[in-house]
Amino acid sequence: MKTVKIGLLGLGNVGGGTYQILTENKEIIEKRTGLTPEVVKILQRSRGKKRLVEVPDNLLTEDPDDIIKNPDIDIVVEMIGGIEPATSFMVQAMKEGKHVVSANKAAIAANYRLLTNTAKENGVEFLFEASVAGGIPVLTAIQNPLQANNFVEVMGILNGTTNYILTKMTEEGLPYDEVLKDAQAKGFAEADPTADVEGIDAANKLSILIALCFGKHIDPTAIPTVGITGVGADDIKAAAESGKKIKLIGKASLRDGMVEYMVAPTLLDEKHPLAGVSNEFNAVYITGDMVGELMFYGRGAGPLPTGSAVCGDILKIMKEKF
Repeated sequence: MKTVKIGLLGLGNVGGGTYQILTENKEIIEKRTGLTPEVVKILQRSRGKKRLVEVPDNLLTEDPDDIIKNPDIDIVVEMIGGIEPATSFMVQAMKEGKHVVSANKAAIAANYRLLTNTAKENGVEFLFEASVAGGIPVLTAIQNPLQANNFVEVMGILNGTTNYILTKMTEEGLPYDEVLKDAQAKGFAEADPTADVEGIDAANKLSILIALCFGKHIDPTAIPTVGITGVGADDIKAAAESGKKIKLIGKASLRDGMVEYMVAPTLLDEKHPLAGVSNEFNAVYITGDMVGELMFYGRGAGPLPTGSAVCGDILKIMKEKF
């Protein structure tokens, strides 16, 4: 059975989840692809950092070139986060003729054209299903079964941290500061929650959705964005009294040939499907001119749900290119 060799850039939560899936589900992967996935090198610069999974020491390296310029590696999986050096690593890997998979919404949103054009110019695949909604396969749906549609609108709850906070504020009447501390204690929010609570993370994800649905790259910094820090108990109470819920929504719509977009706390009727999405769950609601309205729902983050989407991209490349 032919072996496809894989290099992982990063061994944090998503990297650890990806490694776990590739090793624990190796048998089913071989059965479904007729190929053996083998992780041969992993970039981990913080050796003292606690890892989700244990890996053999001989797989670890602190030099990205051990992966990017390694002629034996077929697929590079970028999971270090941030815009740089992640973008440069991905571009370099594609120029070396390697297929690239990424879960990095910040880098992809900021450099969408550079990354997709580099892949085309070098005849390699660049897949990023995990970048928008973790384990929810919404990007694959947009690019494959739904690609015959003209998209009218895409909107969603794109950040689990803010959805968790708003859910607890709504259902339990808890103040923002208290819920944020609870979310941090449970691992739903980072020590510095700015990217989540100010809507930056959602704007990155919406930028990618806009590119795929409407063929237009909007830099996430150009998307009008309001976070949830200004949402108080009075706002939530007033919404409930009018039969509505407040959710942080990323939304893009086609109006008279122009794409309108925003990220902001939004009043949704309690009967709207997105209003029922609670806690750390995410959902994307898409309207196509032929298919009508669809909603994709599930876990938008976490090592194994996100790793599942990363591995889905890896397997797609394995089946189509090897």
